[in-house]
Amino acid sequence: MRERTIEEINEKIRKGKVVVLTAEEVIELAKEEGYAKAAEKVDVVTTGTFGPMCSSGVLINLGHTAPRIKITRAWLNDVPAYGGLAAVDIYLGATAIPENDPANTEYPGEFKYGGGHVIEDLLRGKDVLLYAESYGTDCYPRKELETYINLKTVNEAILLNPRNAYQNYNVAVNLSNRTIYTYMGVLKPNLGNANYCSAGQLSPLLKDPLYETIGIGTRIFLGGGIGYVAWWGTQHSPAVPRNELGIPKVSAGTLALIGDLKQMSPEWIRGASIRGYGVSLAVGVGIPIPILNEEIFRRAAASDEEITAPVVDYSNAYPNRKSEILAEVTYAQLKSGEIEVLGKKVPTASLSSYYKARQIATILKNWIKEGKFFLTQPVERLPGPESGMKMKPCEIRKPLIEEI
Repeated sequence: MRERTIEEINEKIRKGKVVVLTAEEVIELAKEEGYAKAAEKVDVVTTGTFGPMCSSGVLINLGHTAPRIKITRAWLNDVPAYGGLAAVDIYLGATAIPENDPANTEYPGEFKYGGGHVIEDLLRGKDVLLYAESYGTDCYPRKELETYINLKTVNEAILLNPRNAYQNYNVAVNLSNRTIYTYMGVLKPNLGNANYCSAGQLSPLLKDPLYETIGIGTRIFLGGGIGYVAWWGTQHSPAVPRNELGIPKVSAGTLALIGDLKQMSPEWIRGASIRGYGVSLAVGVGIPIPILNEEIFRRAAASDEEITAPVVDYSNAYPNRKSEILAEVTYAQLKSGEIEVLGKKVPTASLSSYYKARQIATILKNWIKEGKFFLTQPVERLPGPESGMKMKPCEIRKPLIEEI
């Protein structure tokens, strides 16, 4: 096929002539017509994912009181927010919990409310109780503040997520003889179940596995509004084993995302309670993949049968950072409801909503077709496999002593 440019695709969007398919629809087209012929027809493939993404949070500018305060500590509905910024900027992490939450002292803890739920309450238009403290200065004399805020009263509410849209992820199982409670959900003893958390063939970074089109500055669907890829995400680790299409066989790339919370909807941003683990935030992300050449199309048309995930024991291997993989399974097998691990049939369930991922990919497709969403050229590519970048461990050690 003749190579396309993003400018050419945007011109087709303006003229109402762009051809957009979801990452699910394009698989069927490729089966019917072959990759080369299908690639000629399609300009954009849309992806989607919706699931708990703990490394998320909101940066809020509260506005100034009279007299002014330089906040050092703050709480929103009793959930602690970080106040080590300028006077009235605070950052609320999705996994923060109230200081009086019993957590796992009443095992397994219920974790009924936390940072993710505060963010959802703000999106629902609710008033949220703000309590803040300071030591007081000549220019910021107030030492205490108690008031209510909501999304309309604050200046900015920026969803600023350090790590979202993980490229592939573990399938969690439990080899021990007791039930365990993890961020991958409740795991029954003796391989009683297997939980996974990816949309597979709809997931953004699994459809652009070599980061050929998704990069810094890419415009995306984020929580129902417009967002952007701000940087590669924390724990971005592209130098991992990959299959013949370049799709990683284990956890690999991640994205740091940013967007205006005021544009978003609680339909796509939800607080989540995970029994025995904590709280989180379910985030909806959709990313368009411009089909610039046939190779990009081929990878965007990869199906669940071509994407594998590692099965890992969360009773011993994961908590002790052992790199033991019990099996590799395809997303087609995971979505069938059963996989085989160590000779045993194990029922599967997903923490990620494929139903909502499909909705997101369809919404983004319609935005593009209706001329409401244009594609962006990344200002910088994400580090790829050739970078050699891998996630570093945190070793427990004594201070280094320099030789004199």
